[in-house]
Amino acid sequence: MSAPLRVLVATDAFPPVCGGSGWSTWELVRGLVARGHEVEVVKIDIASPPGVVEERYESIPVTTFRVNATSVPVVRNLAKNERLWKDLADYLVKRLNDRPVDIIHAQHVMTTVPAVRAGAASATPVVATVRDYWPVCYWSTLIYDPSQPALCPACSIGMMQKCVRPRAGALSVAAWPLIPYMRANLSTKRKTLARADAIIAVSSTLARDLRERAPELGAAPVFTIPNPVDMAPLDAVRLSAVRQTDGPYVLYVGKLATNKGVQFLLPALAEAGVEWPLVIAGDGPLRGALEASARAAGREMRVLGWLDRHDVWTWMRHATVLAFPSYGPESLSRVLIEAAALGVPIAAMNTGGTGDILQHRVTGLLSQDTAGFARDLATLAGDERLRAALGSAARASVHTRFAAASVVERVEQVYRHILTPEAA
Repeated sequence: MSAPLRVLVATDAFPPVCGGSGWSTWELVRGLVARGHEVEVVKIDIASPPGVVEERYESIPVTTFRVNATSVPVVRNLAKNERLWKDLADYLVKRLNDRPVDIIHAQHVMTTVPAVRAGAASATPVVATVRDYWPVCYWSTLIYDPSQPALCPACSIGMMQKCVRPRAGALSVAAWPLIPYMRANLSTKRKTLARADAIIAVSSTLARDLRERAPELGAAPVFTIPNPVDMAPLDAVRLSAVRQTDGPYVLYVGKLATNKGVQFLLPALAEAGVEWPLVIAGDGPLRGALEASARAAGREMRVLGWLDRHDVWTWMRHATVLAFPSYGPESLSRVLIEAAALGVPIAAMNTGGTGDILQHRVTGLLSQDTAGFARDLATLAGDERLRAALGSAARASVHTRFAAASVVERVEQVYRHILTPEAA
């Protein structure tokens, strides 16, 4: 049996309050501990006052590195990037000098640059997991204009001028002098990521796009390993969850934001002729507009806001259809994996790594555009047998491919490859 490793996980998010990336990090941590490794976590918190807080989450030592960032947009970006990179790298170097580890595993955009720098300064190997498009897009979304269905083809100066326009509005031309900073910021992220000993992309599409859109990565080793998901609590919810409302309903789970495609949701349901209530587990900047549109259309809609994940699973368990209209390049949606694990029929836009989770007409319905999404909603609404077949096949598929134990084992193999390449 291989010797246990000492692993420092540096992450932007971690339970108990976090989104999908934080829970994926948690599944990795607990999986490594279950395999006998010694794991400690350093997480970022953009909060006031700044400082370092030591605590534990379910017996795992967690250090919160708190950074104060103003609400002034440009200054806030500097605080969350360049200033944070230096401060966190300095902290990590000192920590590693006091308590060396075998490997650092960076988990997201804010922690990767300082983790790689600290690894270089302390001669500690670094693995970086990339969960979205931050190395190839300043906004991490590839969306240059929310009114356009196409994604950004390349991060050129011309495209940056276009992507600044909808974000700055009437001040867009005045904001153009920020483009050199944006390009320098993105270049630093790419060049630093290329210095990691290994890069893990969570989907095949993301791995391909990193290669095609970030030539700075050169020959850097890129592994495709999905996010780990603990199936046991999902199986328990599937057996025990109590229905929260009578009758069929369509469920949407996630942030109410443009890149998630929620602006397409009500029109697609109307075009599909699906009159079932729409239940939303989530919140975000488009909530007000969505609620106003629902009232105007006479659509029954219930917005639950952000819920504990067990409550989300309960709503998922009895959903007639899960609608996933996201058109931003979802690297690998945890919502989809969890819904599939619960056997929920899914209609999804085929974006990013979604095709790694669902196979069209085998484990779900995948559409290439909003018209196709509406057709798929209509198909699922009108075919109970298809819903049952897709849900059952999806459940079996994700249990095989995304179960935490097998995924964490693959991550450990990457660690061993870096530490003892001759034995890999």
